[in-house]
Amino acid sequence: MVKRLFLFVFLLFSSITLLAQNRTITGSLFDGEVKEKVPFAVVQLLKMDSTYVVGATSDEGGNFKVTAPTNGRFILKASYVGYKTIFQNVTIANDQDVAIGQLDFQVDTHTLKEVKVVASAPKVVVKADTFQYNASAFRVTEGSTIEALVKKLPGAEVSDDGTIKINGKEVKKILINGKEFMTGDTKTALKNLPTSIIDKIKAYDQKSDLSRVTGIDDGNESTVLDFGVKAGMNKGFFSNIDLGIGTKHRYSEKAMAAYFNDKFRMMGFLSANNVNDMGFGGGPRGGWGGIRQGLNATKMVGLNMNYDNGKTLQWDGSVRWNHSDGDLNTRVSIENFVASQGSYANRRSQEYTRENSWDGRFRLEWKPDSMWNIMFRPNIRLSKSDGQVVSKSAAYNTDPYESVDDPLSATAIAQLEAQGVMVNNQHNTTISYGDNNALGAMIQVNRRLSQNGRNVTLRVDGDYSDSDSKTFSTQDLQYFQLRDALGNYKTYRAYRYNLMPTKSWDYALQATYSEPLARKTYLQFSYQFKYGFSKSDRDTYDFSSLPSGTFGSLKPAYRSWDNYLCLLTNPLASYLDSNLSRYSEYRTYTHDMQVMLRMLHTKWKMNVGMKLQPQHSTYMQDYLGVHVDNKRSVVNWSPTFDFRYKFNAQSNLRINYNGAVSQPSMTQLLDIVDNTDPQNISKGNPNLKPAFTNKFRLFYNAFRQKHAQSVMTFADFSTTRNAIGNSVTYDGTTGARTVQPVNVNGNWDANAAVMFNTSIDSAGVWNVNTFTRGSFNRYASYLQQNVTSAVEKNITKSLTLGERLSASYRTSWLELALDGSVDYTHSKNNLQSLNNLSTWQFSYGGSLIFSLPWNMSLSTDLHQNSRRGYNDAALNTNELLWNAQLSQSLLAGNALTLSLQFYDILHQQSNLSRTISAVNRTDTEYNSINSYIMFRATYRLNLFGGKNAPKPKDRGFGRPNSNMPPPPPGGGAMGGGRPPMGGPGGF
Repeated sequence: MVKRLFLFVFLLFSSITLLAQNRTITGSLFDGEVKEKVPFAVVQLLKMDSTYVVGATSDEGGNFKVTAPTNGRFILKASYVGYKTIFQNVTIANDQDVAIGQLDFQVDTHTLKEVKVVASAPKVVVKADTFQYNASAFRVTEGSTIEALVKKLPGAEVSDDGTIKINGKEVKKILINGKEFMTGDTKTALKNLPTSIIDKIKAYDQKSDLSRVTGIDDGNESTVLDFGVKAGMNKGFFSNIDLGIGTKHRYSEKAMAAYFNDKFRMMGFLSANNVNDMGFGGGPRGGWGGIRQGLNATKMVGLNMNYDNGKTLQWDGSVRWNHSDGDLNTRVSIENFVASQGSYANRRSQEYTRENSWDGRFRLEWKPDSMWNIMFRPNIRLSKSDGQVVSKSAAYNTDPYESVDDPLSATAIAQLEAQGVMVNNQHNTTISYGDNNALGAMIQVNRRLSQNGRNVTLRVDGDYSDSDSKTFSTQDLQYFQLRDALGNYKTYRAYRYNLMPTKSWDYALQATYSEPLARKTYLQFSYQFKYGFSKSDRDTYDFSSLPSGTFGSLKPAYRSWDNYLCLLTNPLASYLDSNLSRYSEYRTYTHDMQVMLRMLHTKWKMNVGMKLQPQHSTYMQDYLGVHVDNKRSVVNWSPTFDFRYKFNAQSNLRINYNGAVSQPSMTQLLDIVDNTDPQNISKGNPNLKPAFTNKFRLFYNAFRQKHAQSVMTFADFSTTRNAIGNSVTYDGTTGARTVQPVNVNGNWDANAAVMFNTSIDSAGVWNVNTFTRGSFNRYASYLQQNVTSAVEKNITKSLTLGERLSASYRTSWLELALDGSVDYTHSKNNLQSLNNLSTWQFSYGGSLIFSLPWNMSLSTDLHQNSRRGYNDAALNTNELLWNAQLSQSLLAGNALTLSLQFYDILHQQSNLSRTISAVNRTDTEYNSINSYIMFRATYRLNLFGGKNAPKPKDRGFGRPNSNMPPPPPGGGAMGGGRPPMGGPGGF
């Protein structure tokens, strides 16, 4: 009996053991030189003839697991960008598991020719609150700058002016390998760093200097993009020259050089172009991205340096010179929400601008020992700017587009005048000049008092600025609803010359202290005193008494004051108007006191705090014959709450709340009517109350290893009690607006988004990305048709819904992407319900990057963009946008690349933007040159040291197959919304 029982138990455990054998292959991946784990590498199981069987990616610890479908002999392939691919023969018999053990990667750019199967790294990996994007998973044409790469990132949004948002937050800073790069200037990095040197991109919220050192959360986080340079490229010298010449007098030239070693890094840049160099086309998310606002020619010289001895000393420094010339021609259509009747306006303007600026920044961080941290940040900025504007505008009492197509033409004005629609017509010119100089510095000293988090910090900040400005303006205005004693239309003119020097300075002294209350629990205190002073002294010379047309024969030109002043009949000093001149001084004394409880646990972190801000202000002003000397003392307060929960290493929830009191400005509280511009009259309001704003934010992200699935969602909500809005009184006979600040309730806004990215197959060849977003805004204001009518509360609501969907297929020689987007906006106004608008913007199409034999490549994209619902029928368009590029690589190591780029081949792209506020809706169309051909020549030189340096024969980092020609060089992804402007070339 005992023998039978023993036999039964033996057979049972044997069966369980056999069932537990799943032919699973396990192992771990490491960097063979530095012995670091290699996460998210692609692992594939191949048959002996190299046919793909199954695949996976390594986890954060570098561990991997794949399961063979049958017994037999296989090839295990492991690959990661910048490393030699690993091949390991594996034999599975009797359904046994196989433990490979540790496999070491060797850094190299040369991939084996024998294997044709290609897998892609996961596009995005989420770790806690950090999004890490694999640069190799986003194919851009060779020679692109990181600007082209950023616009392809899931969760990225790009506005018309090139502002980048990642997961709903604006990117404030660019880092290279965690080090600061051109601090305060994100565009230099985006437009000059080549994608070919980038291995990965991290997006996260970086703490301020104070918070990072002390642990005290001061609420000054900055969203950053941190670009990691590929392994093997951190030692040596590399340079790049990219020259482009095009039709329609277009040009784009860039050059850069960099030197890296273990402790020191230096990068220099030169660039000049007149193609706006925005780089943000529709890309993989369709069109309507990157509207060109005029024609811009820019020149730039920049130098960035970093030093880190790895122990006690770090410093970063940057200096740059920028020059720009602008040519902006705009056509503007405005609907003002004025009572139930409404008012309309149109404007055309031609503006020319130029600017020269120097900017220098430095950061020094010294750690004499483990207990001290000393930081110093000086900065300086010098700039001079010029501008000249000529504009023509008109106001109407009904929608002019119901009767005419061009409301500002002489024929249309005559027709609208006969119909009684015209309110006014005016012509303006302006010449301006500004000279601005600013410098500042911060020094911070932190001392740790113990190992358990007790520390004290002293910090001093100071800033100084000095500026001078000159402005000469003319305004000629004709009224169509008012007549003089002779029965002629009334007119108004204002010819003025303003000289305004301005000085300001401020300093702040701050002390912080952190006390541990218990394990992972801290009570933190902060006190700051800040003093601010500003002074302006404007002299206004009024020439309005001169005959009409005195300056009519002159055309504005930069700094052409003498051309105007020489026409004066009396000395300049005799035209000084003491009423229009303005002198003011403003002083503030602020005490910031903050207490915060900070709790840190394995799964969650929580900050709860309160800030009190007693503030005393004095304001002195002489203006319009009135002397003002006001004083004000207020107390602001602001509660904060921040909670983060970590479900696991790849899933994170964050809930944030901020409340803040904001006081009206001293000028808003002055009981003065400023009618120096009769079309835009402002009034103060001494009865204004402080506003209190509540802001809530919820953020969640997660990552699933299988199929590299990532999801992100956020929701923001903001509401303001006693918001400072405007009460607008509209004079229907003149078109003049009188604006007075008032407290309004009912202002709130909300926005939310969901992003999902996944590869369909385990090798990551097929990928799908979706980004869904929505926003709602409610604005309140008060409107009055005229001084005798009742004041009506105006509510403007705006709803925006959008969806972007893209799918891509990628191999070593081909990338095919299909994408589409739709944006719906509905604006509703309770006083003018007949003019409620619903607009649609559609975009759909695809892009192709195709590697041809003989080191040649072709890329092209085609997108259909459509608008519907705009007030001006001419703006409801269909635009078929087609871009293409053909390139050829030459010389050893493909050091020289020649390319021919075709932008907006069908000549159909336009530039339009719409904005909606509490008081009006504005549509603006800009001038641009969208269609042209560009020829590019890109030459690169790489001199890397060390055993991991790429060899001259190497084809470049991340190439999945060395016997295939490279992608083409040049201007980034050829997005549907706008042709890219190229980059500094490939490395």
